[in-house]
Amino acid sequence: MRSVFFCIVLLSNVLLASCSYILNNLPGVYTIPIQQGNIIDQTMIDQLRPNMTERQVLYILGSPMLVDTFHQKRWDYLYSNQPSGEDRQQKRVSILFNDDNLVAGIQGDFKPSSTPVVKPSEETTVDVPKRDVELTMWQKIKGVFGFDDIDDSPKKDPDAKPADSGSQIKTPL
Repeated sequence: MRSVFFCIVLLSNVLLASCSYILNNLPGVYTIPIQQGNIIDQTMIDQLRPNMTERQVLYILGSPMLVDTFHQKRWDYLYSNQPSGEDRQQKRVSILFNDDNLVAGIQGDFKPSSTPVVKPSEETTVDVPKRDVELTMWQKIKGVFGFDDIDDSPKKDPDAKPADSGSQIKTPL
């Protein structure tokens, strides 16, 4: 009885393992490549310079993947990618800071270039011509129904003196 139970458990484990292998490697099925860690490329590393502050490094590279509790002045950035079943690509960069929280060194798979790199702007400027508006939309709608800014109420003259209200009684002397 015990050997039958052992055989059933063993057979079910083998079947489950083979199913996962078969389902993960089906031909013609697209699997999404998931990038893990901080995406780092050479242009980002080229922007780093000695004596940059921690805030400037955060702006360029983002938050570090690892900050060691024993080495607070060292930030580690890890990047791992395995595109569609190929070999895993793994890259590592460590940024070292001095006591003033300024960049003291860079270690890892990337090395910064010796010349400063200016990142080109991806933004474009579009000149929009000024609109020549004769009438507002409300004026156009009123014009369709025959109400062309004709105001029937009498207009007051701003230079006219206010009329006497008759509250004072004038008696001849």
